[in-house]
Amino acid sequence: MNLTLEALQILDAIDRKGSFAAAAAALDKVPSAITYSIRKLEEDLDVLLYDRRGHRAKLTTAGAELLMQGRHLLHAAQELENRVKRAATGWEAELRIVLDGIIRFDDLIPLIQEFEQQGCGTRLRISQEVLSGVWETMVSGRADLAIGAAYDGPDAIRMQGEFQTRLMGNIDWVFAVAPGHPLATAAEPLTPDVIQEHRAVAVGDTGLTLPTITSGLLSGQDTLTVPTMEAKLAAQLAGLGCGNLPRRLALPYLRDGTLIEREILASRATGNNRIVWRSNNKGKALQWFLQKLNDPIVLRMLLGN
Repeated sequence: MNLTLEALQILDAIDRKGSFAAAAAALDKVPSAITYSIRKLEEDLDVLLYDRRGHRAKLTTAGAELLMQGRHLLHAAQELENRVKRAATGWEAELRIVLDGIIRFDDLIPLIQEFEQQGCGTRLRISQEVLSGVWETMVSGRADLAIGAAYDGPDAIRMQGEFQTRLMGNIDWVFAVAPGHPLATAAEPLTPDVIQEHRAVAVGDTGLTLPTITSGLLSGQDTLTVPTMEAKLAAQLAGLGCGNLPRRLALPYLRDGTLIEREILASRATGNNRIVWRSNNKGKALQWFLQKLNDPIVLRMLLGN
């Protein structure tokens, strides 16, 4: 290969310092070595990189393109070097975290900010899935840590012993409808038979290959499926259906009367969301998050309690 990182570093230094001589000083080289390197690069590429007709050499169009793209390569090479060094210290180059739709990204921000203070250089990649989609992301290797995974996973996964899980705690759910919904004035407590007569609003399971998980739905009940918990809230505010909402999410609307809380005979389970990680992953970034996620204050923040 004719193109080397050293040649790109020289090209970059000339542009940043403004001249061949200044670049030589910055790189601790003699000016003739800089001139030779550029001419050799032009010969190897068979391209004129500098227009030398004026008082000061100027980059040609080809030279400017090489400089721009070369800086991307220099940055990537530096990042690769940093990642290798981080790996040697036990910090992952990247930690991938998948959130269940019940966990708001906004509530994770304080934890991310605290992690940034470690100065470890580990990049975080956050994604969001719903119900079995969270487990599917873990099984496929697209995530290292799941926060809020529903239930304890499919039987086939539990039997493998590849993952460790622990409960996060309880989410306070409230069954709520808009004031104009028929269930707003029905006799309490609402029985499953009465609720089943009305459309439910549910956040759709994003899994593609694992068995679909449903939560809070009655068999045979008409359902409006929406993509997020915020969309579910909007649909119930609009009177399009009924269903359970996290109390934290519904509270402002319960206070102003745009949602009505109704007592139901069979309440939704409160404590089935879990933290999931691979048993053999000993990376320092993952261990840092697992330690923080063992703090009851952090868990209450994430669960909206």
